[in-house]
Amino acid sequence: MSEEILINVTPPETRVAVIENGVVQELIVERSNRRGLVGNIYKGRVCRVLPGMQAAFIDIGLDRAAFLHASDIYITEGSSERGSISELLQEGGQVVVQVVKDPLGSKGARLTTQISIPSRFLVFIPTIRNVGISQKIDSEKERTRLRTIIEQAHQELQSVGGFIARTAAEGMSEETIQADMRFLIRLWSAVRERIGEASVPSLLHEDLPLALRALRDLISPVVERIRVDSRETWQRACSFSRKFIPDTSVQIEYYPGARPIFDLYGVEAEIQRALERKVELKSGGYVIIDQTEAMTTIDVNTGAFVGHRNLEETIFKTNLEAAQAICRQLRLRNLGGIIIIDFIDMSEEEHKRQVLRALERCLARDHAKTHISEVSALGLVEMTRKRTRESLEHILCEPCSCCGGRGSLRTAETTCYEIFREILREARQFEVLSLLVLASQEVIDRLLDEESDYLAELESFIGKPIQLQVESLYTQEHFDVVLL
Repeated sequence: MSEEILINVTPPETRVAVIENGVVQELIVERSNRRGLVGNIYKGRVCRVLPGMQAAFIDIGLDRAAFLHASDIYITEGSSERGSISELLQEGGQVVVQVVKDPLGSKGARLTTQISIPSRFLVFIPTIRNVGISQKIDSEKERTRLRTIIEQAHQELQSVGGFIARTAAEGMSEETIQADMRFLIRLWSAVRERIGEASVPSLLHEDLPLALRALRDLISPVVERIRVDSRETWQRACSFSRKFIPDTSVQIEYYPGARPIFDLYGVEAEIQRALERKVELKSGGYVIIDQTEAMTTIDVNTGAFVGHRNLEETIFKTNLEAAQAICRQLRLRNLGGIIIIDFIDMSEEEHKRQVLRALERCLARDHAKTHISEVSALGLVEMTRKRTRESLEHILCEPCSCCGGRGSLRTAETTCYEIFREILREARQFEVLSLLVLASQEVIDRLLDEESDYLAELESFIGKPIQLQVESLYTQEHFDVVLL
């Protein structure tokens, strides 16, 4: 498997696409007026403590107060039990926090007091002294080697804090690991100095911009090259790479082509498809993806795929293909939280097991943490995917102004009947000479055609003339009955 990373930079936004074997697998968008906050460290003020929720709201200088749960408050090692939120925090008090989730929808940012600062190969956690190794490093020999390097350097540097070796640390030299440790210790010292000097609320440490974060977090042995279409960003990326990722052999190229880089790789077309509910499968089947406030639901259908053998084999092949497509869409659309997948019902247990294993294999390449349950009694697969930033749809779209995000409109017929009821209501309450109905073209057309007989009956019943007028700016749901 080979990967390329594309970085498209314009003044208002930066976009990063991960291409695996020529196919877009992941897309990250960051806008300059709404940069991601995850990883930022703030000095904040406790503005409200909620004992009933075991949580507090913290003012860190954003439009909305951020949310800190009692479980995310670091308790000094050696403490036997965790106190209530009222014992841990007091209104008006100061607290140093880090953002772990961007504001999502109507919710404020999610915070923790367990600070962690990542670099290319390590994560530094000032509040602990443990040494951890990424679970994705399988070799026990390599895990032992890394642990020994970090523990020895820990004693030599006399650092206060713990380190976790990231997946990228696998195979790295002792000098490289130690250089990373020294960098993180210096960075934390600078943050600690600012804690004492800064006012409240204030930003103490800001994570890297998206283009440089992509270099830090996304480079792996399978990445062959990175292409950047901005000369300034390319120069910064090369400088960052020489300083912080000297061991990487990944080529960082400047792309000066006249054709936009995302068009060259078909990313723009993929973005448009990622905003649609329906995902077509090569076999003829399809998947329907619906995002709601509580969860994301995914429904698998055979569609036009009829197979060549029997129904069970057709269903099995469709589900296998859908499992791969779903994993890709989760990454591409950045869907997180609770996800319910309704695969087509399978009668054979072996088929269920294989579909579930296929789902797990595909999700193993996902950077976000996932957890999958077994197939439920109702034939559903429940899973979770860690969500730290807005989904692609929430970044690029907004709720429909006509339906308010419901995804459907009342029919012209329904609106006509509402108009009839409103006319009766108005005619009984007020003395009028006539009434004027303002509505959309579709509704007026129906009143003059299919509903014309009932409109004439209504006009005769109330004894008042009813006039109709088209309002081009009205949607199919909106109307007004004006008394004349």
